[in-house]
Amino acid sequence: MKSSLPLCRAHRSSAGSSRARHNLPAAVEEALCGVSSLLWDGTYRLQALASVFERDDIALPRVASFFHQEALKQQDETEAMLSYLAERGGNYCGKDVQKPGCEAVCAVLPALELLLLQLKEETGVLVELSQLAREQGDPHTASVVKSHFLAPRVDRLKLLGDLLTSARRVGCTNDQTGGFGEYILNELQEELTR
Repeated sequence: MKSSLPLCRAHRSSAGSSRARHNLPAAVEEALCGVSSLLWDGTYRLQALASVFERDDIALPRVASFFHQEALKQQDETEAMLSYLAERGGNYCGKDVQKPGCEAVCAVLPALELLLLQLKEETGVLVELSQLAREQGDPHTASVVKSHFLAPRVDRLKLLGDLLTSARRVGCTNDQTGGFGEYILNELQEELTR
């Protein structure tokens, strides 16, 4: 079975350093570093999507606010993972920030679908990280990943599924033409302000 767990190729393991390590296996440390980078990339993508809906030609402020809130949640999760890594005595190797790759998205429906794909990918990676930690004899990391990172994603995935259903029902389109559906979703959808 092929793993989609992102590993940090340039990882500097703290195994030989003078830092105190708290039974953190090198494979788990490398995976935590790679997953943290993946979560940072997701944060940048969410910020880019929020800026799309702040443009003058689109101007959906509640949708933009929703993506900003999601970006803040993602940033908090990433920082929590980095602090956990540091707490256990591991190193984080930052990588170059790449362009988010969502420049072509200029409508609500594809933006929500992109966010759903991103959350599904991150959830799958977090499940693999938890399994790797268990296989490496690190039940603490497996438990932390499950309780602090996987459990909150279930609620976010449900909210996003509900938003996508609402967007399709009110007539949001996949193209830039926009329309009444986008306006209705922006004005009436209370989930956007949670």
